[in-house]
Amino acid sequence: MTMKFGDRSKRQSQSGITLLGLIFWAVLLSAVVLVAMKVFPAINEYRTIQSMVNKIAQTGAASVPEIRAAFEKARTVEYGVTSVTGRDLDISKEDDRIVIKFAYDKEIPLIEPVYLLIKFEGQSR
Repeated sequence: MTMKFGDRSKRQSQSGITLLGLIFWAVLLSAVVLVAMKVFPAINEYRTIQSMVNKIAQTGAASVPEIRAAFEKARTVEYGVTSVTGRDLDISKEDDRIVIKFAYDKEIPLIEPVYLLIKFEGQSR
């Protein structure tokens, strides 16, 4: 039996994504990638600050000015650490060990006038 071109009862229905669906998913994926690209440097800076604070706390610096000076020295070596300075550190002693705490806000422009605010905080281990 041969199938004629106009015979709709014998044709199988097509399945797949429509053009509108493709555009929707492309816009959604683009928005997610845009946000990730803008947030990644802020998260990388936070991880760098956390690493610097942990290293300084383990070196055994005794006084607050020494710790602040060590952080400033590490900050000049590390690229991209601009959100926290030595003056922003909260330094205390708990159970005979130095604890260095920090907290800061990072405002990331997404699409004018929309901004993303991330609140970072951490302490030495």
